[in-house]
Amino acid sequence: MPDSAPGHAPLDRPRRFGVLLALLFCLFGTIAAAQDDQRVELGIDQARNLAIRALESGDPGFAIQLAKGVLKADPKDALAYYIIARGYARLDNPTLARRAAGYAYRHADAGPARFEAAQLAARMAFEGENYTLSQIWLRRTAIHAPTDRDEQLVARDYRILRRINPWSLRLRAELQPSDNVNNGSDTSLNIIDGVPDEGTISGAGLALSGLIGSLDIAPGYRLHSDSNSLITLGARLYLQRVSLSSGAKATAPDATGSDFGSTYAELSLAHAFALGPADGSAQMAFDLAFGESWYGGERNYRFARLGGEHRSALFSTARLTLRAEAERRYNARYRTNDARLLSLGADYGKVFKNGDVLNLALALQDADAVSINGTYSTASMRASYTLGRAVGPARLSMGLVMGYTRYDEFLFSINGAVPRTDKSLYGDLTLIFDRYDYAGFVPTLRLRGGRKDSNFSRFSAREMSLSLGISSKF
Repeated sequence: MPDSAPGHAPLDRPRRFGVLLALLFCLFGTIAAAQDDQRVELGIDQARNLAIRALESGDPGFAIQLAKGVLKADPKDALAYYIIARGYARLDNPTLARRAAGYAYRHADAGPARFEAAQLAARMAFEGENYTLSQIWLRRTAIHAPTDRDEQLVARDYRILRRINPWSLRLRAELQPSDNVNNGSDTSLNIIDGVPDEGTISGAGLALSGLIGSLDIAPGYRLHSDSNSLITLGARLYLQRVSLSSGAKATAPDATGSDFGSTYAELSLAHAFALGPADGSAQMAFDLAFGESWYGGERNYRFARLGGEHRSALFSTARLTLRAEAERRYNARYRTNDARLLSLGADYGKVFKNGDVLNLALALQDADAVSINGTYSTASMRASYTLGRAVGPARLSMGLVMGYTRYDEFLFSINGAVPRTDKSLYGDLTLIFDRYDYAGFVPTLRLRGGRKDSNFSRFSAREMSLSLGISSKF
């Protein structure tokens, strides 16, 4: 930084001290006497201008003193706080600079002034190695980005910070009106392979309408990272709560929304490493997880899971992921959940030249439980296609899921155990409103519909739901 900016001469210290005394006397003398409001306004403007000149002349200490004098006259002067922040930044004090920038952001008008203050706060938090706080300030910056180009730069800086910051957080919330919040049956009759049984299905087992709210929180911490290896400690908490409609309460008067609420929590340790050159073209990962599941306010089961994953790049625009998992569920409330599960999965993703994205996923699972009603084999396939270009105000994503499950023996009848097969087909349409982001978060709207057919009528179900969610744009 040069000693003086073009058009401005640096002040010598005796003159500078005299100017400061005269200015403070002018400011506070006129305020105390309340003689002339116009002189007070002029004095504050002079103080700001002189403080700016001091910054430009390479004297941040004097600029801070002048700005603090302005704050004594007006404690909500955003520009004075911004000058102080810039001054402390020049003095290599990122903590005080960030705090002052925070006050500047608080008192500034929405728009460019807040954008600049948040940018400075984010930069000072980064220099103070407080990367999480820097990310928070970057999201505030995104709120007031004046142009799309500025918002793109904020997103780029956020992605860089994500790689630097050992802490990470994935957050998703959703509100979903549904005509089947409990995955209930279409009919009150118990029909097996087309033959009516003598039993009936209670109101709580029928399809009930209502509102589903969910929150998915997944923090993580990077324990080790280099060009070939990554070790992370992760956690996840998933909450789903249900509110029944008046019609559902009439159908099942003894049921409450809490009967169908669920909670899932896990703690995991994962190790990923490169195979061959450290260019990300091929990776291997292993993870170990422990957790617990609750349903209806009671513990469902505890679990331990070991998984392995192989990721490889196919050319420059496609990827293939293969995964295998072994899970042991124990301390279960019901014998159907006291089980061992083996799972295999494959996921293929491709990005086209126009920005469209295709994803194909195949999943196989085999469960062996203490109860025959928890022993089954299942296969599912999901295909999704996301348009790279917006359609009107939103980007569009479409998905289709097909599933097949077989129980060699299933006991749900007075006639004894018989085979059970379930077939399902669901489709979804998701709108992602990128243009309506707030702090980097965007609203999503998802329409989902489909049905499951079973030779046990109790497990045949239809669903139509419309959910409003929030997800991160970057």
